[in-house]
Amino acid sequence: MASASTTASPSVARGVAPAADRYGLGLLVLLAATFMSALDIFIVNVAIPALQGDLHAGTAAVQWVVAGFGLAVATGLITAGRLGDVFGRRRMFAVGLALFTVTSAACGFAPTAGTLVAARVLQGLSAALMSPQVLAILQTAYTGKTQARAFSMYGMTMGVGAVFGQLIGGLLIRADILGLGWRACFLINLPIGVAALVMVPRALGESRAPRRPRLDPAGVALSTAAVVALVLPLIQGRSLGWPVWTWVCLAASPVLFAVFVVHQHRLGAGGGDPVLDTRLFRLPGFSLGALAQLVFWTGQGSFFLVLALYLQAGRGLDALGSGTVFLSIGAGYLLTSTTAHRIAARLGARTVPAGALLMAAGLGTLWAAVHASGTTGTLWELAPGLFVDGVGMGMVIAPLTHTALGGVPAEMAGSASGVVATIQQISGALGIALIGILFYGAIGGGASARYPHALALGLEFLMVLELALAALTVGTAVRAGRNGR
Repeated sequence: MASASTTASPSVARGVAPAADRYGLGLLVLLAATFMSALDIFIVNVAIPALQGDLHAGTAAVQWVVAGFGLAVATGLITAGRLGDVFGRRRMFAVGLALFTVTSAACGFAPTAGTLVAARVLQGLSAALMSPQVLAILQTAYTGKTQARAFSMYGMTMGVGAVFGQLIGGLLIRADILGLGWRACFLINLPIGVAALVMVPRALGESRAPRRPRLDPAGVALSTAAVVALVLPLIQGRSLGWPVWTWVCLAASPVLFAVFVVHQHRLGAGGGDPVLDTRLFRLPGFSLGALAQLVFWTGQGSFFLVLALYLQAGRGLDALGSGTVFLSIGAGYLLTSTTAHRIAARLGARTVPAGALLMAAGLGTLWAAVHASGTTGTLWELAPGLFVDGVGMGMVIAPLTHTALGGVPAEMAGSASGVVATIQQISGALGIALIGILFYGAIGGGASARYPHALALGLEFLMVLELALAALTVGTAVRAGRNGR
């Protein structure tokens, strides 16, 4: 694997973690940023009822508190990954981290709904600048078993932010620290962000692409337009009743993506510096990993959404009570995500399909429990299925990320990381849109008695996705077995 040119120590130039990283400081900084970014996607759902009353926010403003962040993240990732290649990954990570911390404060102290929406959009752009640098640094600064462990910890941190986000938010609102209420859900980022930012200079070495590329403005514009045309209608379409403009955008998005890819290919073939290096898709590991990411993340965000809706609207739990149920997933997830690198070392390419099958089994067990309990049974009946699903999830996230990025040359690390992170965001929006059609259609008038049936339909959709992920990745396992690996 090619190494990145750097302005730091020779050890960084060879793709080995700097001395501070060997003691975990660099990884701790990267994981702190990852945790904040993942947490902010899910914790805001808990804060919405309180902030809506406090700021007298209308329905449209509340929707954009969530949608503005997601859209900003999705549109900025590909460009942000390339900015790391151009100006330095540590530098762009530090800028993104600083801006994320500042915009978190702006969210927490927002006096009006409009101010909060604007701050959330800026916070999303900051997260977009930060996130691909994390993946690129993990891919270039670590090698071998150390890299596998780093990706394992990255996967664990993402899952902890997602699985425990609702519980953390519920605890913060219930505690009402200093009378902050919902504002604490954003202000929790300040001490974490400041502490991580202070450690950046001594914890991380600088790296960038060997030959400093130039930024492609046309590529930036095309990629942004294509992602917006796809993600915006997916986020807003169902709640608005799918107006004409949403279908126009969805029809335009594949055309824009095609124009973007053609432009990038021609620019690269002509010796230019594309935002997206299309040679990435000639790497079998990256192509398979990117497609597998699409399938996996289409299910994850939508699963957390429908389960939370079932628990709160169908079973009458508050945010804290609903978050407590998520502990079953969290326990299973922590069991395997903390040792995912060891599991992968033992199972090799069979890790992801095995994890996907476990997730399907857990969802099937949950499906049976929902059918049996409806809205009256004990919530403990849900725990076994949730636990097994969490075990499988912990086996999938980190190895799947490593599959996509592990074989990428260092000069393509930023571009590849931006693509993977963008796929994760687009997949989440796609999954929520698809499962929303099933879930809300089954609820009908919204009677609580309809929620078990709606959740069961959602679980069937998710089981199909997990089986598709297993089928998609099992071929790699078979080929690895034939090669004796």
